[in-house]
Amino acid sequence: MNSTDQQICMGAWDGPGVGPGAVAPPIYQTSLFTKPSFEEFVRQQAAEHENFVYSRGTNPTVAFLEERLALLEGGEAAKCFASGMGAIGAVFAGLLRGGDHVLFVNTVYGPTIELAQHLERFGVEHTILADPAAVDIEEHIRENTSLIYFESPGTMLMKVVDVPALTTVARRHGIRTVMDNTWSTPLFQKPLAAGVDLVVHSLTKYIGGHSDVIGGAVIGSQDTIRELFYQGHQLFGAVMSAMEASLVLRGLRTLPVRMEQHQRNALTVIDHLRAHPEVTAVHHPYIDHDPDEAVITSQFSGFSGLLSFELRDGTFTRVSRFIDALRLFRIGPSWGGYESLVTSPLRSTGAPAPELDGLIRLSVGLEGAQSQIEDLDRAFTSLAR
Repeated sequence: MNSTDQQICMGAWDGPGVGPGAVAPPIYQTSLFTKPSFEEFVRQQAAEHENFVYSRGTNPTVAFLEERLALLEGGEAAKCFASGMGAIGAVFAGLLRGGDHVLFVNTVYGPTIELAQHLERFGVEHTILADPAAVDIEEHIRENTSLIYFESPGTMLMKVVDVPALTTVARRHGIRTVMDNTWSTPLFQKPLAAGVDLVVHSLTKYIGGHSDVIGGAVIGSQDTIRELFYQGHQLFGAVMSAMEASLVLRGLRTLPVRMEQHQRNALTVIDHLRAHPEVTAVHHPYIDHDPDEAVITSQFSGFSGLLSFELRDGTFTRVSRFIDALRLFRIGPSWGGYESLVTSPLRSTGAPAPELDGLIRLSVGLEGAQSQIEDLDRAFTSLAR
């Protein structure tokens, strides 16, 4: 990561309303902002995206976070939401119309696909291309394709998309692109610089970093964020509060040092897993050079701590025994916090897809690689009993 990004993350509050020397922004815990005259109220309400009128629209604490996120991603503007799904939902609600078609590329977060399935009742179609390296994306574009939505790396299997190649195709057809950049954070990957139109984040993960706040964000051009403000934010009400924004800002200040530690721990754990006889494959861009190594090195300046691996003879019973034997890696959803977590897509009825058989996902936390490896080895030993 570069020094500019670190300065943005750690930048002190420079707005009004605080005493001399205050480095943290105040929490504007207010629902509304009064005005000196009715004429001024009417004027500001007519452009609520850039004026503090009602905290369902804008709030100074949230606005400071949005400024930081836009700077980090290299975007013109950002809008924060009450959750990552609030951000994704706003993108779909704000940009899609009945009769549109969405092309999903790579394995994408399950609730995002569930939302797309829900939108079918409103006449919005979609296609899923789960393996970005196995298909020609251009062949699946339709006349009514208005949006290409993707993750890179993708959910669970961590496959990487050639982002400049995808955005080149999209621009040739006049299609907007949206990328979920939660895995990398803006420190390790810059999708807007690669031609992506909008970037979404679950701030719940690495950016928040402490597993105590839920939030989401969309970053892009001024015009598009303004469009989403009125069509996807104001009308649907997935509002981030000032208190939540302050917690995300706290996480942002330590993001550079935390991401370095996540990376250091994860790469050590990956090397250990690759050498273990109970592991048949490990999935992480650090070792999965698909489509090729040049794509990895050009798109990533570092790697986060989310990975998956395949357990030998990975039945539900063996996967359950392995996971239950872990002590440091705790069982739970989500990822990107300070703690190490483990889960699996397997269910007692089997995996939702053949490629997920025996798959275990690890969110490598900050506890230290040696402790994490000892915990994993304890679980591997339990399989022999």
